[in-house]
Amino acid sequence: MNVSTLLDSLTVFVLAILLGFEVISRVPATLHTPLMSGTNSIHGIVLVGAIGLAATADNVPTAVLAFVAMAFAGANVVGGYMVTDRMLQMFKKRPVPTTDKAAK
Repeated sequence: MNVSTLLDSLTVFVLAILLGFEVISRVPATLHTPLMSGTNSIHGIVLVGAIGLAATADNVPTAVLAFVAMAFAGANVVGGYMVTDRMLQMFKKRPVPTTDKAAK
């Protein structure tokens, strides 16, 4: 990999981070959880892509980047499902406590 290709890749990476931060920061809090749960499939695709990259890694830096990508994608998938589960728990009816009037 030459220096020009590395700089191009780093430029795209930094621009993607800035754009992603800008887009996410403008999402209202009420929409953040549904959007996050909807993107779990995208994180799953990223995880599969990282696994594929790791399988074809031919040098140490590529293998390390693939491992980091797998770790981050895995954390996103697990975190997304945890948030989705928590959101769905908010919609369940809570059990009504029963009072035993005969005992009083």
